[in-house]
Amino acid sequence: MKEQIIEVRDYVTKSNLPASDFVINPYVGCPHGCKYCYACFMKRFTKHDEEWGTFIDIKQCSKPISKRRLNGKTVFLSSVTDCYNRYEETYCVTQNILRQLVSVDCTVNISTKSSLILRDIDLLKQFQDLTVSLSINTLDESFKNDMDDASSIIDRLNTLKVLHENGIYTVLFMSPIFPMITDFREIIERSYLFVDEYWFENLNLRGNYKEKILGYIKSKYPQYADLYQQIYLHGKREYWDKLAMEIEQYCNKHLIKHTNFFYHEELIEQKKSKKK
Repeated sequence: MKEQIIEVRDYVTKSNLPASDFVINPYVGCPHGCKYCYACFMKRFTKHDEEWGTFIDIKQCSKPISKRRLNGKTVFLSSVTDCYNRYEETYCVTQNILRQLVSVDCTVNISTKSSLILRDIDLLKQFQDLTVSLSINTLDESFKNDMDDASSIIDRLNTLKVLHENGIYTVLFMSPIFPMITDFREIIERSYLFVDEYWFENLNLRGNYKEKILGYIKSKYPQYADLYQQIYLHGKREYWDKLAMEIEQYCNKHLIKHTNFFYHEELIEQKKSKKK
């Protein structure tokens, strides 16, 4: 890993995400190295030539976070990194940011794949309006290991359980859903006792990782290769439309609170249109 400390003018930036007003990314890059990570586009805006997942910039900012700016707003940590990646254990950038946010009258959403978040559980319990989501798209540790270097699935499930037991609103973010590989029912049945809400997002493939993922499927799951080509090379949406209906019916039947973020880019465009 190439590691460096950088100075930034502000931790807070405006967000185009459907459900947040502002976003905070305490780091540039991420050692999880998720094979499907859309955030690799960040290299266009940095001077990094390294492969995504092999560099980390640790942000430092001398300017305090503006409480007035965030009052009544929704703040998301993080959109293009994992704010609890393993370097957080040393640098505590996220922890210091949360210490500033705890007294702000705002909604805070934290998304991670790391059990390191449990280090800050006493701090998290002080927030008045906090949601913590952990990304899980499989119960198969070998598939998970093929896709990322984040915490194990069992550790993520345990993290959700501990957070829930401490009164923190928990979300299992089933993302990205891999066609025919992610079993949403199996994951819900394993976790529903300690999850307050489920979010669903389908696998989007773009950029240079599209070819890598399709190659992986052809090699490891050849029985699904044709389906993936239909979806990602020919733009067929029937699979997602059918799955969205199945998720809706299942969650409604079992009284499971949920949000479907399929067609994420369309949701972003809708948000932009509302602002005009």
